[in-house]
Order: sequence, then structure tokens, then C-alpha cells
Amino acid sequence: MEGHKRERMAGKVLVGLCVLVASMGQVLSSPPPRQHDLNPAVLYPWRQKTPGLGRMKRDWIIPPIRVSENSKQVPEYLVQIKSDKVFTGEVIYKLEGPGVDQEPKDLFEIDDKTGWIKSKIPLDREKYKSFTLKAFALSPSGERLENPTTIEIYVLDQNDNRPIFTQEEFIGAVPEFSIPGTSVLTISAVDADDPSTDNAVLSYSIIAQESFPPFSINKTMFGINNETGVIYTRDVGLDRDVVQSFQLSLQVADMSGLGLTSTGRATIYITDINNHAPQFQPTTYNMFAMENKVGLDLGRVNATDKDQRNGENWRIVYSIRGDASGNFAVRTDRATNQGIISVVKPLDYESKSEYQLTVIAENEVPLSTKAPYEQTSTATVTIRVLNENEAPRFYRNPIQVSFPESTAPDTVLASDIAHDPDNAKLKFEITHDPERWLGINRDTGEIIARRTFNIRSPYVKNNKYTALVKVTDLDAGGTSATASLEITLWATNDFPPVLVPLSGTVCSDREPGRLGLLLTAMDNDLSPHADPFSFEMADADMAANWTIIPLNETHAMLQPLIDIDWGEFSIPITVSDSGSPARSSNALVNVTVCPCDRAGQCTAFTAAAIFGSKVGISFIALMIIMASAALLLLLLLLAVAVRSCTHRSLKKGGGLLVGESDDDVRDNVFNYDEQGGGEEDENAFNIDLLRTPSDMVPPPETIGQPGSGLPKHNQPLRKDAPYNLPSPRYPRKRPANPTDIEDFINDGLDAADNDPNMPPYDTALIYDYEGDGSLAGSLSSIASMGSEEDQDYDYLNDWGPRFKKLANMYASD
Repeated sequence: MEGHKRERMAGKVLVGLCVLVASMGQVLSSPPPRQHDLNPAVLYPWRQKTPGLGRMKRDWIIPPIRVSENSKQVPEYLVQIKSDKVFTGEVIYKLEGPGVDQEPKDLFEIDDKTGWIKSKIPLDREKYKSFTLKAFALSPSGERLENPTTIEIYVLDQNDNRPIFTQEEFIGAVPEFSIPGTSVLTISAVDADDPSTDNAVLSYSIIAQESFPPFSINKTMFGINNETGVIYTRDVGLDRDVVQSFQLSLQVADMSGLGLTSTGRATIYITDINNHAPQFQPTTYNMFAMENKVGLDLGRVNATDKDQRNGENWRIVYSIRGDASGNFAVRTDRATNQGIISVVKPLDYESKSEYQLTVIAENEVPLSTKAPYEQTSTATVTIRVLNENEAPRFYRNPIQVSFPESTAPDTVLASDIAHDPDNAKLKFEITHDPERWLGINRDTGEIIARRTFNIRSPYVKNNKYTALVKVTDLDAGGTSATASLEITLWATNDFPPVLVPLSGTVCSDREPGRLGLLLTAMDNDLSPHADPFSFEMADADMAANWTIIPLNETHAMLQPLIDIDWGEFSIPITVSDSGSPARSSNALVNVTVCPCDRAGQCTAFTAAAIFGSKVGISFIALMIIMASAALLLLLLLLAVAVRSCTHRSLKKGGGLLVGESDDDVRDNVFNYDEQGGGEEDENAFNIDLLRTPSDMVPPPETIGQPGSGLPKHNQPLRKDAPYNLPSPRYPRKRPANPTDIEDFINDGLDAADNDPNMPPYDTALIYDYEGDGSLAGSLSSIASMGSEEDQDYDYLNDWGPRFKKLANMYASD
């Protein structure tokens, strides 16, 4: 049986050799393959999975392999693997994974014939703790005979690393007088060996202690927990005044203190606690202070503290007791820890010449409970006040008063405004008064109003007028002080409103809604003594034909109530303001009613009547109208001639001033060249006769009332009348001094020239009221013999600015 098996085996070997020889011949006879023709599945068949269904093979089961690091036996055989197919044919073993063909490479290898896995170099557990490899069993043709198996290799740790402290020097601190067992700091170390073994179990210890200053303490003051590394105090007596720090020599060892060791050091500082209260040295001080001086340092107080210099327990805070008025303050000099006393409020020698203060010294932080009992240290400071000549003082600065703008002159505005602490004699003066409204008593300082105030002054800002008052000490040194005087003014109703314009045109050919004259009221007062204004008709007769319609607070429309003929009308109007009490003024408004052109200018009455009518006019009617106009012109010329003859007869009879009216109370002067015979000449002319007689009956004040000597309407229109001038009152007061007749006449001339209700300058001017019924005719009735269109008034433009208004009235456009 055994021989038969051998024959069968020999036959198989022979067949295999034949196949091998045939294959080698075919390979030798074929061309060499190119690189890209190589098939990975043929080259590495064990890496491929056999497709299709097949019977599952039993996997290799190899337990983990443990190998010590730093082994000196190299190569070291680790394990041998063997396939079941080794009995049916030749088997080739392959190995791959980290440590073989992957990084780190060339650490392991396998014998492809025997299946032994061995290490090639010594291993280091601190670099690689384990390896996972895969082993393959292949046939000579590369066919995978079995599934690959996983091989785990663990590197066993050896105590080949010393423990190392995590810091080169450990720094800690502990307060002085700490009780035993007080934790100071924790030290630590690391070991690169396997922490699961005794090779990394560390133990700490203190091997030496050194104090600074040297040999200040000889007993062991610190201990250490050998497992956690916590350093703690072991004994009492840590006084920072004796010892400031300690330096400890440390040791750490692995294997619970029996293995490798390393050394280190730790420095522990003793920190200060506030166990010393500050103490004054000396405890009494004397200082001097000048009165009225603020911010000056008077001196220093000295207190010392035995705690650590410049530390928070060393800093001192000073306070003052016995200064109810708060005249003094104390602060700490951070460099020297001394207290600096200064004056923060002015001192008055006359009120108090000496102060006695108690200064207290304390630390910024509270005193420690471990400190010995010490009372709070105090010092006594005596301050003497030095006298000096003081400047006068105002009771108030600024001096604030409030008065109406209509305050009467000589009204007292302020009194008792200043005093002198030394009871010296004072002199008062006003140094700044731009409007010169104020006066002051040089001895008492009483301030009065010299003139009425004007709230519209440019020096009044926000209703406040500011002046400066100066007071000077006359006894010694001439010291002075200045204060502001602020006068708050409130407005009063000082001015009546003024109506403008005082003349205008009302176009009769306008629609009723657009017919009228726009009036405006203006007032120099400020609100609430100005607008809104109220407009009223001053004449009841005029109110029947005219009305005033208010438009807003400052404007109104003067309109006729009925159809009024063309012509000129003088309408008296009263305008009132909203002041308290209200003030009003009367104005005579000259209104011209006429047809107007597109520009609103009056056209000639005759032309308007002829061409402006919408009804057709025949030639015969036109001729009748023109003939009538010529007849009227002839009658006008005849009236002028008669008037001229009448004037000549009056002149021959004694002059214009001679009349038969009972109201003519003026005497007439006939002898123009009579100079008289001196003081004894009783026949000379008495100049008092030129004055207004005292028995003259004044006309009523209301414009347009019955009996008034002033014309009510139809006065000549004065186009150059200034609109903002008030009307003068007639009759004027007689002069108080009989020698100022020239001023009286000049004042009458100025009043007449500026009267907006008077006729133009080329008409009769009323210088004084002379009564009714004068025989003298009005010069305004004299008309030019020729038409205005025949006169050339352009030469008026060359007469200068005084004739500008006259040129505008008569010169051609």
C-alpha cells in the first residue's frame, strides 16, 4: 500500500515537471511583456477575491503577539503561520501592512516558505504601540489558497523614560501667618512610559529647603503630597517681616518612587497681610494760611506703616475731623505716604483766625484679624489764619434786576450791592454802559435810571441789558472788584400803530370783490403790544359810504359800500394795537376813485368816459361833450382872472393878513423898517403880538367831527407824503420863554413840512391855527394858465436830490 502511494506520488511529480518545462519553454519563446500589459490579478492573485460561489474555507485564528520594546535579540522570531494546503502542494506565504510594506516600513518580515514572522530591528513603544498585519497563503501559481488572516502585534513597555517636571521652576505664594495645612501650589511631571504600568506611576518629594534671607528659619515649613504634588504649609511662624521667600528642591520618581528620578525647584513667596496700622510721628503740627487764598498747600503730616512698602497694605488714607465748614482737605503723597493739607475754601481772618484739626491715618484695606490690637493713630494740626487787605465784595454777581422799558428816569434800580470785609471806604462807578442809561451814587452804590430804556437797542440781547459796576477800596491798596449788572427789560406799549399808505387809488371799473385799497398797520412796539391791529372808520358820515374789511392781523381792505363818483376823498381811519392798555392813532387816507388801465393806473376821466364805455357814442354826442369841455375850460380861465384881480385889490388894501373875520386875532405889522428908540421907546412894535393868543379855542381832536378846523375830504392829494410820520397836533403850545420865537417858527415850519395830511409843498402851509372865515384866499386854487402837457419839467432832474420828488411828480416819463 505504501509502495503504491509512492508510485502515485512520483507520477504526479513527473507530470508537474513536464508541465513546468513546457511552460518555461513557452515563456522563453514568447516576447517579453510590456509594462501596461501586466495583469495585477495575475501578478497578485492573493489580493483578489474569487468570483462566483465556492465553499467557505476555515480562517486562520492567531492570537495577539506581544513583543518587548528595545529587544536586543534581532531578528526575533515572533510567530509561525501554516496553511492546511501545505499537505496537498507547495504554499507561498506573504505579509503586508504597517511595518512591512507601509510606513513605518521594514520592521517585520515573513519567511515565504516556512511562514515565520520575525522583527528586523528593535521596537520603541513610545513611537508605535501596536501593529496590525495581514498574512496570505498562495499556490506557486499565485492562487489564494485561503482567506487572509489578521495578525495583531503589541509592543510591551519597558521603564526606559525618566519622569520630567512640566515647569523648570514652580512659583507660589502664601500669606504670612498661614495656618499649617494651607495649600500653596501644585507641581506636576510627565512620564512617556505606558501609564497603565508602574513605569509611569510617579511619586513627588521635597529634598531641600532654603529661606531668604538665609537661615532666617531653620525648621521645615512645607510638605508635599507625593501622589498629587500639592505643596502645603507644615508649621507656623511665616512672618514676612522675618522671611520673604523659600526655595524648595523637588524630586519626582516613577515606579512609585523606586524607578527613574528627576529633580526640579519651586520658589514660594510670603505675601504681606495688613497686620500693622499706620502710626503718626510726630503727633502735633502747626501751620499758617493766608486768608482768601484757595488751593495752597499748608504743610505735611507724617505717618508710617510697617507693612510691605508700596503694597496695598502700606498705603495710607488721611481724613480730617473738626472742619465743619469744609475749608480744608488732605491728600496722600503716593511716593512718601505723607498727608498734604491744603485750603479748598477761602478763609476769613475777621470771622475766624485759628483752626484746630484732627487728622486720622488709616490703610486703604481693612486691618487683618491676625494683626495685634492697635488703636487708630491721630495727629493734631493747628492752623493760624493771616490777615490781608481784602478787596470789596459784591453781595451778588451778577446783579440781576427786572424793570419795564418805560421806567421813568431817576428810578432806583439797585442799592446796597457791595461791602468791604475790612470796613473800608468804598467808591462805586459804572465802567461799561454803552447806552448811557444808568447812573450810580459814588458813595453808596445806588444805581438809578438816567433815561428811559429802549428794548429795541442793539445792546439788548434776549431782553437783557448788561453793564459793569466797579467798586474800589479807598483806604489802602486800592483793591477793586467788578460785577455785572443784568437788567431784564419787558416791553410796554409805548408807540401807537401807524397806518400806511396814506394815499392810494381805487379802480371803479373792477369787480366788487377786487375793489378797494389795501391798508397796512405798523407798530414799533414788540409783541404782545403790536399786532393784531383793529381798523375802524373815524367818521360816521364816511362809514355810511366806506367800510374796512380786516384781512389778517396787520392788513385790511378799504372798500366803498356804494357806487361812488370819480374823484378824490379824504377818509379818516382809526387803527389800534393789542397792547395793555391799547394805543391808537388817527390817519387821513387820501383815496382817488377813478377808472384804471391794466397796470392799475388812473386814466383821464374824460377819456374814460368817452372811450371806456361799452355803449356806442355817436359823432354828434362826441362833439357836444367836447364843446362842453371847452366851455368849462373857458369858465375856469375866467374864474382865475377874477381871482387874480381880487388878490390885487386885497394887496392894495393892506396885505393878505388884513381881514374882517372875528376869528382873525393876529395884529398886522405895517412898519417894517422901524427899529425903535431903545428901552425907553414905548412906541416900538410888541413882538408878543406874533404869538398865539391864550384865548384861542382849540379845535376838537377827533378828525372829521363837526366844528373841526381841518378839512374833512377832497383835499389836494399829496403824492410825496411820507407814510410813517405822525400828524402834528394843532394848535401848538405857546413857547415858555418869550425870547425863543425863532425856534417856535422853525418848529412850525418843520411840522408842516412833515405833516402827511397837509397839501403839497407848493400850497398854503398851516403854521398855526388862525380860525375860520379868513378873507385871504387859498393859493392852491391858482391854476396854471397852460396845460401841463405844454410845460417841460425835465429840468427838475438837474436841480439835485432835494428836487427829486418834485421831478418824479411833474417830469415826463
